[in-house]
Amino acid sequence: MALISRRTVLASSAALPIAALTITAGASPAPGSYGMVRRQNAALDAIVDLTAPVEQIGWGYGWTEGPVWVKDGGYLLFSEPRANAIYRWTAGTQPVEFLKPSGYAGDPNPALREPGSNGLAIDAAGMLVMADSGTRAIARVDLKTKKKTIAVDKFEGKRLNSPNDLVIAKSGAIYFTDPPYGLTEGDTSPVKELPFSGVYRLDPSGTLTVLDKELARPNGIALSPDEATLYVSNTDPAKPVLKAYALGSNGLVQSSSVLFDFTPLTAPHAKGNPDGIKVDQDGNLFAAGPGGILILSKEGKLLGLINVTGRATPNCAFGEDGSTLFICATDIVAKIKLKTKAANWG
Repeated sequence: MALISRRTVLASSAALPIAALTITAGASPAPGSYGMVRRQNAALDAIVDLTAPVEQIGWGYGWTEGPVWVKDGGYLLFSEPRANAIYRWTAGTQPVEFLKPSGYAGDPNPALREPGSNGLAIDAAGMLVMADSGTRAIARVDLKTKKKTIAVDKFEGKRLNSPNDLVIAKSGAIYFTDPPYGLTEGDTSPVKELPFSGVYRLDPSGTLTVLDKELARPNGIALSPDEATLYVSNTDPAKPVLKAYALGSNGLVQSSSVLFDFTPLTAPHAKGNPDGIKVDQDGNLFAAGPGGILILSKEGKLLGLINVTGRATPNCAFGEDGSTLFICATDIVAKIKLKTKAANWG
């Protein structure tokens, strides 16, 4: 995939503030919908219907995060990091508590702002793999026994900050981000051991490699359908960008560039920041950002967004038959039907 420069992104996106997104006739929220689809480019029409309703499926949370669909069982899991819990939703029911504590299991620790799990994924063996913010580790959980094992919690002998999000390659390698969001005092936390916030690759052999240590707040992370490109969002207010990393056959970074700059989209009414990312079968990105879930082409063109009324949207995930997008939106979880499907859904 050809990567585009920061200058090109700024030139194309500077004219695309959220307020200027085209609202076509008939694109008002559907009755009972908790949001709406907003179109910037006609290519969006092949991805989602402008009148598709945003349906609320769970509510009353402090901050929802890290959704993942479990195919073996047909249910959704999502995190509430500050409440140290994971919830389970099955169609036709209300979400129920699945795992608590989901992360840190010791006595209350004032050093932890988010003691629970954050990003979630399912590996080839059907294990739940989590960015365990509170335990400051990447961990695996057996969905049947709920037994947890630590995959990695240190880099070069020093504790990780607070792993935030992750994606698993077909090889079994785990790519993850490690900002200090889970620590009460962030960069100045007395328990912080690493001098940077890293983007990492954990090889199936157990080798942990840092891919980027220059981002102040690496957050959401995803792979292109062919796994030749790694995407990472940076929630740093001084540089709110989505980076694309070209990967070699060994899964390591060969080069990188800015795919999209969120700066022109920030505005007081546009709630949210660069955060979770998912990718569909055609390589389009569903990237949490100011105003909702931004839908970007693989070239970095803004096609439109899914807005959940009055809420920041930190993350999303494909589920059901692969064409439903589940959205974590501050205190609720919602879903919307798409015309596309998740990459490599099978």
